[in-house]
Amino acid sequence: MKNFLSNLKGVIHFIFIIIELTIGFSTITIANLPRPFVSQKLKISLARMSNHISDWTILGFKVIMNFFHNNKMEVIYEDTFDRNDWCLGLANHQSWADILLILSASNYMMPNIRFFMKKELSWIPFIYLANKNLNMPFVNRHTKKQIIKNPDLRLQDYENTIKSCKRLKRAPSTIFSYAEGTRFTQEKHKEQNSSYKNLLEPKIGGLATALSALPESKYLIDFTLVYKTDQRSAWAFLKGDMADVKILVKKFKIPESLKNKSYLDDNEYRIEFKNWIEDIWSQKDKSIESLKF
Repeated sequence: MKNFLSNLKGVIHFIFIIIELTIGFSTITIANLPRPFVSQKLKISLARMSNHISDWTILGFKVIMNFFHNNKMEVIYEDTFDRNDWCLGLANHQSWADILLILSASNYMMPNIRFFMKKELSWIPFIYLANKNLNMPFVNRHTKKQIIKNPDLRLQDYENTIKSCKRLKRAPSTIFSYAEGTRFTQEKHKEQNSSYKNLLEPKIGGLATALSALPESKYLIDFTLVYKTDQRSAWAFLKGDMADVKILVKKFKIPESLKNKSYLDDNEYRIEFKNWIEDIWSQKDKSIESLKF
């Protein structure tokens, strides 16, 4: 009986999320229908209006999630944030659920989060609409093997990312990337022989390229997520098995020396950016230890 009620809870939770997504994205899509035909000034106004609708949609998610999870999410803000700033964002990555938790923790607290999204996922309606109406950039991620075979792909990836990120100049945003590039598992950690106890090695290319496109960015906002359970599936989240979670949110001032540089061409810049992120990653590794249940 207990298992039946748990599964029923998951189904109802999923239905509520789909309804909230449908209402939110339908509203944003209708609001943006005139965008191809209006001036740049009006496009900026539409971007800001889309941000407001996005805020309301995420607030709806937050209410739904807190109801089904008995309000067990604990968010620790170490800093204050200005929603009129442009920022970079990163987090450790463990589960599909991370996205909803990060959006909930950021809601009305900081500039709207815009995720890098794999272009291979553009067939999913909600992801496609997020790209078109919320300026969430699609990126093509080619493997090292593909780039070695065709070096021009590296320049293509870089230029596509720069072009996508520049659309975010229309309204203050936090351009967000999972620095590990994949979800953390003990198997991946062992395979990498990671320098960190609780993290995979950070990949800096996406964030560094975003900063090249948006030198207006003032801060890097760092989210550290720690779950009580070892379960990581979407179904475990929907059933409430992952309800106990702590999220530490900090910000770091972006050094001026890292701005207005080309990640593709400037090796010194790549090294400096890498050292900066690795220092933040070391602090995050220690924070995870202190946050564990």
